[in-house]
Amino acid sequence: MRITELRAKLRDYFPDSDTYSQDVVLSALGGVTVNEAITRGDEPGEIWKAVLMHNPQMPSKFR
Repeated sequence: MRITELRAKLRDYFPDSDTYSQDVVLSALGGVTVNEAITRGDEPGEIWKAVLMHNPQMPSKFR
């Protein structure tokens, strides 16, 4: 997965994906936000898995 694909998936589900990426701290990423994980070089696919873990209620069509 590329960063652009990660961003597109976030936009598909979250009404304000920019705020989610900036403000929501994900424990599965070691207590950082999506943006911080991207900046430190985490793989986008691993970031997406952390987003899914943090949002288990996400319908399968967004997974």
